[in-house]
Amino acid sequence: MTADMVVDARWLAPPGPMERVLHALEARRRGQPLRLLIHREPYPLYELLRARGIEWQSRRLADGCYEILIGGEARGA
Repeated sequence: MTADMVVDARWLAPPGPMERVLHALEARRRGQPLRLLIHREPYPLYELLRARGIEWQSRRLADGCYEILIGGEARGA
C-alpha cells in the first residue's frame, strides 16, 4: 500500500496553495493518494482535476478547513 502524500496549504495566500498542490500532483507516484488541507474550498482546483480526469472527495473539517482526498485516474466517462 502506498502512503498518502500530504499538502498542508492552510492559511497560505494565493497562489501558494495551487502551486503546492500542482507540484505534488506532478511529484506523486502513479496511484499515490494526495491529501490536501486548505482553509477554503478550492473550486478552481476542482475544475483542474475534472479536466485531467482525476477523482477527488472533499469534506469540511470541524475547524472549518477542508480536506481534499485526491485519488487515481477517473474510470470511464
